[in-house]
Amino acid sequence: MTQMLPTPAQPLKIGTRGSPLALAQAHETLGRIAAAFDLPPEAFEVVVISVAGDRIQDRALREVGGKGLFTKEIEVALSDGTIDIAVHSMKDMPVDQPEGLVLDCYLPREDVRDAFVSLKHGSLAAVPEGAVMGTSSLRRRAQLLVRRPDLHVVEFRGNVQTRLRKLSENVAEATFLAMAGLNRLEMADVAKSPIQPEEMLPAVAQGAIGIERRAADSATAALLEAIHDTQTAQRLAAERAFLARLDGSCETPIAGLAELDGATLRLRGEILRPDGSEALADDRSAPIEDGAALGTEMAEALLAQAGAGFFDFKS
Repeated sequence: MTQMLPTPAQPLKIGTRGSPLALAQAHETLGRIAAAFDLPPEAFEVVVISVAGDRIQDRALREVGGKGLFTKEIEVALSDGTIDIAVHSMKDMPVDQPEGLVLDCYLPREDVRDAFVSLKHGSLAAVPEGAVMGTSSLRRRAQLLVRRPDLHVVEFRGNVQTRLRKLSENVAEATFLAMAGLNRLEMADVAKSPIQPEEMLPAVAQGAIGIERRAADSATAALLEAIHDTQTAQRLAAERAFLARLDGSCETPIAGLAELDGATLRLRGEILRPDGSEALADDRSAPIEDGAALGTEMAEALLAQAGAGFFDFKS
């Protein structure tokens, strides 16, 4: 059967958020498909879609709806045919798919680590007692307070450029960003020091780009199959199963990282009380094909250890 390819007359429409990082991820996707099928740039159209998570900057995500704020409008456009594929940062993706949509293509995963970013200090250890730290991530907030309960943490929303501006305006003395995003923006030098997973476990699926399509669109499925990275999919199967069993959202501080070693998958997971008063962790391994089951098993073990009310916010 002849492969149906996009053309300048009928371009593949790629939906994305409008931040510089989101656009870089969309163009990386475009470039990979173009290279796989020797297509000109004119065979693609990048469609920027405004999402609530980018429009609302004055409140914490947990107060206005959580992770779906970064995906809902894009998925509506995908469902109604306005776009052909949607490019997402996987750490922003809810674990449930809207009916009729499929997320089964992942690009090779970038650096999973968090980055310590400051205009004043070279590392977290160098931050003085009582200093103000900024982050919009409940995971990072809780992980930080477990390690440094002396610090004061403030809400710090916005894209990479906005957060750097806030540092220059002394809203906070330091913050955390994902190394993956800095690398994709060619801004790795912004990181004062990458934080190893042994010191601070990253968000589930951090560093991974997922590409969503309509389930019935077989032509697009064939395009995406050519750029799909199997190892990233295997790692995310375990991490997202872990997240799904924990009912993870922007309202629950959860970290997880799967790594491959030959035929074995190692999964590390962590859950934290939102105020940083307690953290529970686990570390298990299984054959790669059992990764999803391992994620579910680890989540159940941590939930049993945590008990009721572990994720509740204290008034």
